[in-house]
Amino acid sequence: MARLWASTEPLTVRQVHEELRTSGDDLAYTTVMTVLDRLAKKGVVRQERDGRAFRYSPAQSREELTAALMLEALGSAPDPSARDAALVHFVGRVGPQGVAALRAALDAAG
Repeated sequence: MARLWASTEPLTVRQVHEELRTSGDDLAYTTVMTVLDRLAKKGVVRQERDGRAFRYSPAQSREELTAALMLEALGSAPDPSARDAALVHFVGRVGPQGVAALRAALDAAG
């Protein structure tokens, strides 16, 4: 995902594979293709045909995806008290800057 977020245009499997190899990640081409295809099926990346190849781009920004994953995790809590406890635990671990950002976001939300 980091490679897709860093790119200004959609990338082919080959381009993603080459960038990963350049950075020292020794993944097979077919592994990269499978992961991108699965991410497309889950709606995490967009897949568009370009001739015989597909090009991939992020469906959401890094921040939007992180927020969606956090909401999904909180939504899986067995009950509201467990969700609230998880939120309290989270706030206790984000540090002063994180708390300030949360406070500002809550104030802005009303």
